[in-house]
Amino acid sequence: MTEVMLETIGKRREVIDKFKQELIRRLNLPYAPEDLHEDVALLGAGLGLDSLDALEIVLCIENSFGIKIPDENISVLRSINTVVDYVIAQKQKPEAQQ
Repeated sequence: MTEVMLETIGKRREVIDKFKQELIRRLNLPYAPEDLHEDVALLGAGLGLDSLDALEIVLCIENSFGIKIPDENISVLRSINTVVDYVIAQKQKPEAQQ
């Protein structure tokens, strides 16, 4: 693998780990970070989280990563991977566009 690929993978892993830890802490979930698969559904049948939990997840993302999630963009909360993809995409945008 190239150095750029390894760096990208490393950054993604950092975001995944941070998000999992914050999610567990904020929602008092009975899991360890390694118990949460990145493709598990955050809301509904997956982790069984509800709309109040969704608000806490949005606050978690905004506070942990310094980005905003527009109200109409609830699809970001589909899974850990979709959250991580969104965070990384937002972090790559120039400051003026965030």
